[in-house]
Amino acid sequence: MSQMSPSTTTLESASPAKGQSGFHGPDRPRDVDYLHCIHCGLCLNHCPTYRLWGLEADSPRGRIRQMVLVDEGRLALGESFVRHIDQCLDCRACETACPAGVEYGKLVEAARAQIEQNYRRPFSSRIARSLVYRHLLPYPRRIATVARLARFYQNSGLQTVARASGLLHLLGLADREKLMPTVEKEFFFSRLGQTFAAQGKRRARVALFAGCISQVSFAALHQATIRVLTANGCEVVVPEGQLCCGALAAHAGVRDIARQLARANLDVFLREDFDAVITNAAGCGSTLKEYDQLFSADDPAHEKAREFRAKMRDVTEFLDVLGMTAPLRELRMRVTYQDSCHLAHGQKIREAPRRLICAVPGIELTEMRLSDNCCGSAGVYNVTQTQTSLELLAEKMHCAAETGAETIVTANPGCLLQMRAGSEIHKTGQQVLHVMELLDRALDRAMVSAISRQ
Repeated sequence: MSQMSPSTTTLESASPAKGQSGFHGPDRPRDVDYLHCIHCGLCLNHCPTYRLWGLEADSPRGRIRQMVLVDEGRLALGESFVRHIDQCLDCRACETACPAGVEYGKLVEAARAQIEQNYRRPFSSRIARSLVYRHLLPYPRRIATVARLARFYQNSGLQTVARASGLLHLLGLADREKLMPTVEKEFFFSRLGQTFAAQGKRRARVALFAGCISQVSFAALHQATIRVLTANGCEVVVPEGQLCCGALAAHAGVRDIARQLARANLDVFLREDFDAVITNAAGCGSTLKEYDQLFSADDPAHEKAREFRAKMRDVTEFLDVLGMTAPLRELRMRVTYQDSCHLAHGQKIREAPRRLICAVPGIELTEMRLSDNCCGSAGVYNVTQTQTSLELLAEKMHCAAETGAETIVTANPGCLLQMRAGSEIHKTGQQVLHVMELLDRALDRAMVSAISRQ
């Protein structure tokens, strides 16, 4: 059993903070949620920040201890507490390791909600957070406008000039800019409201959750997902009116916005009968499946969220259960699989994507060491904690290169973005694909078309 470090002793002996009344309001964690932690330390070596720094205050149990002390008024909800909570990736690897079943993700998001409500961040941080979480992500048209500006920067030559001139280094933006998502030529917004017919006999009718940033940077992934689903007998509806899932806002503690987005999406996806609601983004899926945690039990949206959760599926989870029927051609390639944190640890889905990968003839799957360690993307963590993100990415790319695989496969757009940047930064020469992109490449389109005409 791991021993408690001196930093924890300091926390335990902290004196009461003057004027500190503890956590309060609807997003306050329940005392029983804290009490589940038995301080055994089994989470420590699964925590990316503890493994990097070896500090108890940056481990799951250390952060939980700080939450308890702040809630009791024995530790100030101040800069130190905020820093340690902000440095958490919310990857939830500790939940997989925990023998007591502590729902750490729920606790850290509640702590961030208390920070959002009761702590005054520096002015620049407040402005940036308000612009992103309150005035950008909930509005598809604004996302599209910002994306067009980003695309102009990437395609006009400005990006090349900015990188070559040293301006990005001067502004302290060089590392962040490397992780900037590529904006695609066609946005997925134009597909909202459309229905894509099943090829051959219809086996299921599903709704596709399209997300927010994915609609401008991963539209091709959505198209690949639709082709794979329809080739396997699914009618795919892309409901109009859907918004950002709210995951980024929820992870940041901006829970009022997360609730607004959840209410809108619940209305959209529950107004028709679907066999399943599908997402190809593990991070979105984890939050979508936990919408009920945003609402009190007496809120009508709570029961709607439970109904929605019963139909919410990651696309790999859904296809694995439905069964692949589409003819696949041989792809002779060695691949390795990167577990998305919110698929493996949040949704407890590990084998489904691997079975789908191995269903492709000719594929050789080589397991990666530390495959379920976070790659450092973690929502917007690679923007807010860039250097830590890059350290985690370096370890991940080393593990990927060890496999000798020419292709890294994952199941989350954030991981795709991070590891594509990693392949370029560390010059591994590996392509990075989503599971659905791999399956899409393997589809025998001639045979699929022939089946659909029967």
